[in-house]
Amino acid sequence: MSDPTERGDDGSGGWAVEARGLGKKYRRGWALQDVSFRVPAGRICALVGPNGAGKSTFLGTATRLVRPSAGTLELFGVPVTDPAVLSRFAFLAQDKPLYKRFSVADTLRLGRELNPGWDQAAAERIVRSGDIPLTAKVGTLSGGQHTRVAFALAFGKRPRLLLLDEPMADLDPLARHELSGLLMAEAAEHGTTVIMASHVLPELEDMCDFLLVLAGGRLRMAGDTDALLPAHALVTGATEDGAVPRALAAACTVVESRVTGRQFTALVRGDAPGAGVPDGPWETASPGLEEVLLGYLRSPEAPPLLTAAARPETRLEAA
Repeated sequence: MSDPTERGDDGSGGWAVEARGLGKKYRRGWALQDVSFRVPAGRICALVGPNGAGKSTFLGTATRLVRPSAGTLELFGVPVTDPAVLSRFAFLAQDKPLYKRFSVADTLRLGRELNPGWDQAAAERIVRSGDIPLTAKVGTLSGGQHTRVAFALAFGKRPRLLLLDEPMADLDPLARHELSGLLMAEAAEHGTTVIMASHVLPELEDMCDFLLVLAGGRLRMAGDTDALLPAHALVTGATEDGAVPRALAAACTVVESRVTGRQFTALVRGDAPGAGVPDGPWETASPGLEEVLLGYLRSPEAPPLLTAAARPETRLEAA
């Protein structure tokens, strides 16, 4: 008989991650505040934000390394406070800590001993595809090889959720391209949900189909990239009294605007679902992912945007 969790009947409703009012407060203030969203299972999700935005705090909460001060967080319907959640995720930190004196074979054996559901064949396949000898010491590996072995450990666990903190930040472009392909292929083959914190914005557009954008500890944008990008437009034209024309500002939400001389450039979105930019004495163009992300990160006062796929449904409390 098949495992019900593999059919999506585990009580999560098809959601890999669901946060409700999640917050973490330190003495200096809130590192994460009133964050609510959900990520559908099977997606590759980019977690984006400037330094200090709350990305590491969120990953720490998801991996049980940080205890939240407020709200709840569930992985596949299981609260992160429940020890049963440990078998459902794997976490790869930015420094990818491995024992330098271990051989690659020793490293994989460690993974096998610590993880009951270990897939030795998959772990060895990932290592061998990078032409890394199993007898090589971890301390002698290049940056790309080191990251490949760390990926082998993560995927060998066969997690349903893979959490990555800037996994390829220290790699050259060729190694990043190679390991990005490996990540997407392995995730697609096994239906693994991936949440990856990254600063390399151009690469995210090709890899990720879901977005979480944090700034100042708050959620700024979340949802399918296919739904988020078409909701926005880049508008350029002549200013009105030195600002964005009133007719445009009244019809759309202005996320960000810049004025140069007598001309304005604005990133806008429709105030209603399916609403576009009204006709007027201006030109419109479709923005790229990087333009939309930077617009929200530079304008913390702009209203946040969550698509239907990312918005937690309201749960009715028992009477």
